[in-house]
Amino acid sequence: MNQNKKSSQSFEHQNKTVPINFINKAINAFLWIGFICNIGFLVLNFNERLDWGFWGLFRINRFTILIWTMVSFFSAIIGSYSTTYLGGFNYRGRFTGLCLGFTTSVIVFVASDHVLPLLLSWFLMGFFMARLIGVDSNWGEAKEASKYAKKYFLTGSLFLNVGVLLLAFYCGRFTVSGISTALNSIPQYILLLSALFIITAAIIQSAIYPFHRWLLSAMTAPTPASALMHAGFVNGSGILLTLFASLLFAAQMLTLLFIIGGLTAITAQFTKLLQTNIKQKLACSTIAQMGFMIMQCGLGFFNAAVTHLILHGFYKAYLFLSSGEYIEASIPNKPLSIQIKPLQAVVVLLFGILGAVFFALLTGKGTSLDSGIFLTLIVATTVGQATYNVVKQNTLTTWQKTFLPFVLFFLGIGCYAFIYKIVTVLMADMSKVEVPLSLSIIQIVFYSLFLTGFFIMKLSIYKRVPWLYVKLLNLSQPYKKTVLMFKNNSL
Repeated sequence: MNQNKKSSQSFEHQNKTVPINFINKAINAFLWIGFICNIGFLVLNFNERLDWGFWGLFRINRFTILIWTMVSFFSAIIGSYSTTYLGGFNYRGRFTGLCLGFTTSVIVFVASDHVLPLLLSWFLMGFFMARLIGVDSNWGEAKEASKYAKKYFLTGSLFLNVGVLLLAFYCGRFTVSGISTALNSIPQYILLLSALFIITAAIIQSAIYPFHRWLLSAMTAPTPASALMHAGFVNGSGILLTLFASLLFAAQMLTLLFIIGGLTAITAQFTKLLQTNIKQKLACSTIAQMGFMIMQCGLGFFNAAVTHLILHGFYKAYLFLSSGEYIEASIPNKPLSIQIKPLQAVVVLLFGILGAVFFALLTGKGTSLDSGIFLTLIVATTVGQATYNVVKQNTLTTWQKTFLPFVLFFLGIGCYAFIYKIVTVLMADMSKVEVPLSLSIIQIVFYSLFLTGFFIMKLSIYKRVPWLYVKLLNLSQPYKKTVLMFKNNSL
């Protein structure tokens, strides 16, 4: 009797799986077709300026198509991956529906000109992502992580509503383009308040300190959902800040962005070193990269921030979808020492300088006494980091350690500069996407502190300061109710 019952349940499960598989494949096919159409349109209209308005609600330009291309690609690749990865998962249909809802929300958000669809789609992005975090409704920790993230997302949505509607009602214009043209008629204190509210909404979504804990607590999400979160959702703040770039310039808030981003970048890099869980490492890495993106916005290079979010999306999606390869059921090995040796320091410094010079030659940034110098220095820091990751490998020969940095150096900087130029051309339809700022004492002092922190990290000096080590460790912990609080209920 029991065997017949089990056979009946298995048959019912198979019957439910068939339509779900068909729906998943149909959605994935639609997303791949959308990606192909978007990238084809960009290629055909690369040098054509576009500014299409629809019903006073939406506005489409080349930047819109660029983000649509990125979103459709990530959604398609993650959807294809999840078809196999989530085979047999009880909530697979719900997962697919939530992913489609999230993707649609991003597409609407990027194209929105009227404040109503803009604010609604921003809210829905958070709603769908919170549901994805807690997609397994029978898992207590996942439900708590979902509720915890939802509080942050609702708060961010509230801040964005106040910031945008304050501008809209004051100037009597309810489109982003209309508000941008009326900024000169709005008092400075209104601009300042609105900019602060919009910046707060952006940094909450990007998990910038002190709003980072929701991302650290969101590891209950299935790996494909985590990939979508880190490759797409957290990058939304870069898009938001780009859409309101004119406001940020008018309110003179870029220096604040630079400082917030820099503090987050260096702190998250520290906390990443303290993690033992691969997903927590990736979460800290994402927070650090979002800090770099915010820094680039603060330098007046919104095109560089968009380039960063695109490259980060590819990089982080790959890391999450391949994270299973790094998890081994074996005796833990002794952690690798991260203390840099004197000769390694010389090599890292040399390639960092060469990277800065090569980037300046390819893009023209850093050749004038403006904030472009710091953009070039950020690239130099990245090259130095990549070089160190090569020279510290004990498995490589001396010849390989000498040759590989040159290969990575030319390929990495060349590809970045190429993509940077493409993005700059595609964003030419927008205002204030690349406006270098004059050098300031605050920028110089803060970047000096940032660089000092970077070397403190690489030299492992922080390990000799117990209170700092403990503070960083506590700072990088997830919300307590999302970690082993419902063990008995889950068994």
